[in-house]
Amino acid sequence: MPKYVLNPETLLYEEQEAPRYLHPVRIVVAVLAAAGFVLLYFWLYTSVFHWDLPRTAMLKRKAAAWEAKMEVLSNRLDLYDRTLTGIEQRDDEVYRSIYGLGEIPDAVKNSGLGGINRYAELDRLGTNSSLGWSVRRLDNLTKRVYIQGKALDEVGQLARSAGDMLACVPSVPPLLPDHRKVLLSSGFGLRTDPVFGGGEAHGGQDLATDSGTPVYATGDGVVTLAEFKTNGYGNQVVINHGYGYETRYAHLSVMTVVEGMTVKRGEQIGNVGTTGKSTGPHLHYEVVYRGNRVNPMNYMDFNMPLEEYRAMISTRKEESPKGRRTSTTELLRRSRRGNE
Repeated sequence: MPKYVLNPETLLYEEQEAPRYLHPVRIVVAVLAAAGFVLLYFWLYTSVFHWDLPRTAMLKRKAAAWEAKMEVLSNRLDLYDRTLTGIEQRDDEVYRSIYGLGEIPDAVKNSGLGGINRYAELDRLGTNSSLGWSVRRLDNLTKRVYIQGKALDEVGQLARSAGDMLACVPSVPPLLPDHRKVLLSSGFGLRTDPVFGGGEAHGGQDLATDSGTPVYATGDGVVTLAEFKTNGYGNQVVINHGYGYETRYAHLSVMTVVEGMTVKRGEQIGNVGTTGKSTGPHLHYEVVYRGNRVNPMNYMDFNMPLEEYRAMISTRKEESPKGRRTSTTELLRRSRRGNE
């Protein structure tokens, strides 16, 4: 806008031109003023009133939405983790225990999935990234579900043969339960050594009776040891029943089975004797479950009716060919066939 100044000589208002150098200065001042106003507005917006810029506010809203979704995912992963842990515990403590299967090691359950630098991209987000943590947990749960599925398949396969298991688990006395002829002597646990004195851990149940009394298998299984010895257990037979169970019959005078022979509950495997470390005729009977000796009295009812026990023995004799367990020729033949 032009500036007009009064001319004293002509007494007229005349247009006065500003020096040329003032034009750039005015432009610079205007630009600086505008920039200062913008900076002032930005400072008041962000530092005084603590407001977010529009784009920042939009990004924060999106981030909050994703954090909410990640929180929901984390809660669901917690629920799935607790549910899977419960299934694993029931499998280890109930199902696998029933069928004599060992527990699945935690190192196997919690092992990661294969792949080099599998989480390299996620690690760039930081070690505390909720996304990275959730992906790792999801992978771990996936691996555990796969392993647990295989474990339950194994249990299911055994469950389908539950009848076989009932026949195999040792569940009857190894001798005819006649209280007039058999005495339950040294029990399972700590006792005084009858030969050397002093305390010892007795891993089985002693049943004192007359020498030559028949000894019977307490469950179906395979003879894994038929050993003649003059010390320790003396002549002994060990039967593997499967499902984590083994039984030992020691201090026998005669053994009527050989290693590798299949036996059934109620079949005679030998006779009571006093071989090995023994002070008199008796049977030392052990039950071993998953490698640990357990109290045999928990696996038999010594008040079992004699008629029921005799019926079991009679049934086994009828199922077996005459003399199969007492023929020396038959035993040697089976021994040779087992070694082929």
